[in-house]
Amino acid sequence: MWVITVYADDRIKMFEFEDEKEAKESIKKIKGSKILSHVIYFNDQFIEEAS
Repeated sequence: MWVITVYADDRIKMFEFEDEKEAKESIKKIKGSKILSHVIYFNDQFIEEAS
């Protein structure tokens, strides 16, 4: 899961995405200070290669 956290106008908003491509396309359109996070849960059934 990918999460964009946005700080704008003294407010915090969070948006969740299932895929990295969609999150990266959306972050370009959002105004304010942004943080893109990749959330990996301990019990996920897949292993990602560290890059």
